[in-house]
Amino acid sequence: MRSFDSLTEQEILALAISLEEQDARVYDDFAEGLHADYPEQAEEFVKMRLEEDGHRHRLIDLYKNKFGEHIPLIRKEDVRGFVKRKPVWRARPLRLSSARKFAQDMELETRRYYEAAIKKTNDASIRQLLGDLADEERNHARTAQRMEANAHVESEDAAQKRLFLLQVIQPGLAGLMDGSVSTLAPLFAAAFATHSSFDTFLIGLAASIGAGISMGFAEALSDDGSLTGRGHPFFRGLITGLMTMVGGLGHTMPYLLKNVYTATTVAVIVVLIELGVISWVRHKFMDTPLGTAVFQVVIGGLLVFLAGILIGSS
Repeated sequence: MRSFDSLTEQEILALAISLEEQDARVYDDFAEGLHADYPEQAEEFVKMRLEEDGHRHRLIDLYKNKFGEHIPLIRKEDVRGFVKRKPVWRARPLRLSSARKFAQDMELETRRYYEAAIKKTNDASIRQLLGDLADEERNHARTAQRMEANAHVESEDAAQKRLFLLQVIQPGLAGLMDGSVSTLAPLFAAAFATHSSFDTFLIGLAASIGAGISMGFAEALSDDGSLTGRGHPFFRGLITGLMTMVGGLGHTMPYLLKNVYTATTVAVIVVLIELGVISWVRHKFMDTPLGTAVFQVVIGGLLVFLAGILIGSS
């Protein structure tokens, strides 16, 4: 890795070209990652990308006049003093605050490079261009600050709510519904067939854990979140699996009571509470009318509950 002080004028310009090209591509990535949720801010990044392209063209023109057609590939990773940052393409879903902060830091770093490079050259034309570009990079940093100051809080809040729904509420709700409903049949079938609280508890425990593992893997393998914005598959699967187990264990725990009839009564009450919570969550976060949510959840749960009773009583 080279030190900055060892760079020649030719290498200074070559690195400047590389910096501008990379900055332009970063802004293009920001625009692409933000256009769905923050179209106004995405358009600002498009404009900044076009300006970076203009900087690169001016640098290339000067380089060709001074040193010819061949431009050596010198990247900032090859020179000490630059900050190593997380690749932009890995930051999905992209947060507006993260993009603004990244842009400000990147522009500050590029501006400081130009200001330091000016001191290393005595060529008037190179000094003039680098000075002009330093001023324009300073304006880019101000643009990023204005984006932060003028960002529509309502728009960002809405986008964050959407991401929260995709990454937390939806997988959690899917797990809670599956755990609360799918385990009803084996649990109550066991209660009516065995008339043993402990045996019923073991069956409910096994059904809850098994359903949690199955749902967790199914959710994690459904997609990797890179295109849908649904977040990391591991955490999404973990949320789904845990909520599935919680949903099943809720009406399984009463069977720790010795009297199976008392346990079944308590379990039925717990089931009604669970179905009510699921209905409320669907109404609160999924914009489902409360009456529709209650009808859908209760009818589904009731059918599974009756199936368990009929099978256990036969």
